Amino acid sequence: MNPMRRRMTAAATAVALAITLAACSNSADSGDAPTTGESSQSAAATHNDADTQFAQLMIVHHQGAIEMAGLAVERASTPEVKALAERIQAAQGPEIDLMTGWLTSWGEESGHDMGMGGMDMGGMDMDGMSQDEVMEELDALEGAEFDRAFLERMVAHHRGAIEMSEQEKAEGSNPDAMSLAGTIIDAQTAEITEMQNLLAGL
Repeated sequence: MNPMRRRMTAAATAVALAITLAACSNSADSGDAPTTGESSQSAAATHNDADTQFAQLMIVHHQGAIEMAGLAVERASTPEVKALAERIQAAQGPEIDLMTGWLTSWGEESGHDMGMGGMDMGGMDMDGMSQDEVMEELDALEGAEFDRAFLERMVAHHRGAIEMSEQEKAEGSNPDAMSLAGTIIDAQTAEITEMQNLLAGL
């Protein structure tokens, strides 16, 4: 074989070897790296005590709001208050399902079985009244008096949810729970403004 052909053959062999080594290296790297799904599952499983308490207490809190809103759908004397109550039910029901799923995946106790006993603690009360006391008050009212009491108690209820959500954003670690806390703050702050405007018109 002449010198030129030997040099060409050697060069071709070197290129082929480099390609083979690069392919092996890429294959090994992709096998070691976690997939997007694995990373998401790991992030979802990460939580601390603040996340657990937020989900458990917010489930109970939302249950109270839905109970109040259900009565307002039946009793409110104005379409604006009824529409607000329907929106509260529509928004908070799915959020309860979401948080229940988190607690199940975290191996934590669901908030559904905690009852309303904690509604007067940690931002869960409404102007010093428990959930049971508020429901008794609302059940005895009709017309504009009902609307006013419902709006006043729900404003206080929303402020409690905002307080709990701010604590979650400050102390939580689960990204999904902290994101929901931000959503609750934004949505319920806007609803407080809406309810205050409705109260001004009564």
